[in-house]
Amino acid sequence: MSAEGGAGRIVLPEIDSTNAEGFRRAPGLSRPTWILAGIQTAGRGRRARPWASPRGNFHGSLVLKPAERAETVALRSFVAALALRDALVRLSGLPGSFALKWPNDVLCNGGKIAGILLESQGLGSRDPVLCIGIGVNLIAAPEPSMVEPGAVPPVSLLQETGLRILPETLLDALAPAFAAWEETLQTQGFAPLRTAWLAHAARLGETIRARTGSETREGRFETIDENGNLILRMKDGPVAIPAAEVFF
Repeated sequence: MSAEGGAGRIVLPEIDSTNAEGFRRAPGLSRPTWILAGIQTAGRGRRARPWASPRGNFHGSLVLKPAERAETVALRSFVAALALRDALVRLSGLPGSFALKWPNDVLCNGGKIAGILLESQGLGSRDPVLCIGIGVNLIAAPEPSMVEPGAVPPVSLLQETGLRILPETLLDALAPAFAAWEETLQTQGFAPLRTAWLAHAARLGETIRARTGSETREGRFETIDENGNLILRMKDGPVAIPAAEVFF
C-alpha cells in the first residue's frame, strides 16, 4: 500500500475546478484518486460561492466511489476535516493552533484557513461518485471584506505561522492521514471520529448561531450526535441540525 493508502494522484497545472475534474475523470478511475491543481479558474465553496484559488494555495479533491447510504457518505466531511487538521499539525508542529468548525471548516488561530466541499453524483446507483474538494489558504487568504458579516475571517498558514508549505507537501501529509481516518470509519464506525472531532471543536459549549435558509437559530453548541448533526441547546431543549451555516 502506498503512503496515500493505495490512492492515485493526478497533478495538473491549471483546471477550472478539481471537483469538476474529478467527476470528468471518475469513469476511468479504478481506485480512490487525488487531483491537485496549481490554479483553479472556477473554484467554488458551499452554495456555489466562488473560492479564491491563487497559485501557492492548496486546491485538491479526492475522488471516491462509495457504496454506502448517503447519510454515511456525508460523514466523509469529518474524515476530511480530521485528516487535514492532522496534516497541518504534523507539518507545523503547532497542535494548539488548529481547530474544527462545524460542519467542515478548519481554523487556524481562530481564522478560517480551509474549507471542505462534498459533491456527489449517482449515490445508490451502480456508478456512485463522491468528490471531496479541499481548499487551504497556504500562502494567501481573501480580504476580510470579501466574506459576509459575522463569518469567520479568512487567514493563511503563512500569515499565522510564518511557515511556507508547498501544496504537494501538504498532500504528502494529507493523503495518508485521510486513509487512516477512512479506515477507522470503515472498521469502527463514526464513534471514534465523533470523539476526535469534538476534542478539537471550535466554540464547543459556547453560544453560536446556525442559519438554515432564512431561519437563524441561536443557542449553546452542545455536541454533535452519532450522525454528525449539530446539537444546539435552545430555550425549549436541544435541537438537531443536519445542515446549516454557523456564525460565532
